[in-house]
Amino acid sequence: MDGSVLADFRADLRRYTRSELLTEPSIWAIAMYRFGRWTDTLPPLLRRALYPVYGVLHLIISLLTGISIPKTVDIGGGLRIFHFGGIIMHPGVRIGRNVTLGHGVTLGVREDGRTPVVEDDVVLSAYAQILGGVRVGRGAKVGAMAVVIDDVPEQVSVAGIPARIVGRRTAPAAA
Repeated sequence: MDGSVLADFRADLRRYTRSELLTEPSIWAIAMYRFGRWTDTLPPLLRRALYPVYGVLHLIISLLTGISIPKTVDIGGGLRIFHFGGIIMHPGVRIGRNVTLGHGVTLGVREDGRTPVVEDDVVLSAYAQILGGVRVGRGAKVGAMAVVIDDVPEQVSVAGIPARIVGRRTAPAAA
């Protein structure tokens, strides 16, 4: 496996307990995403041979887990998904390191076609919707069911529809 892809996957695995590695279906989706990224680092002939394998496995894992992470999404190491299911990401999304997602999170576009950027150490709680060309700043926490349509500054908590700042964070968001 490519060194950076493997390092990122190891960082993902460190965010899970040993028992969760066997019982959390979300790790299957993360592993499939990292596998897809790895296939893109291979020589063209091998990449073409593995692409159908990736495609079929990605579809199966997406259907089983309810988590869709296209390999074109740019995600730093240390991704953690709690309570798998209903997670949808647009292929152009960028996500930093040590980001935590709850179930039902959507990272998608709005009318302008631009995609979100989620910086390092962010927590996106259950059913948070991050839509359009917005930036969620480092260490921010997006509350459950919040709809983010404007940029979120670093180290704040936001909640509501549309999301508004409800507090300042003093500790790093990543656990």
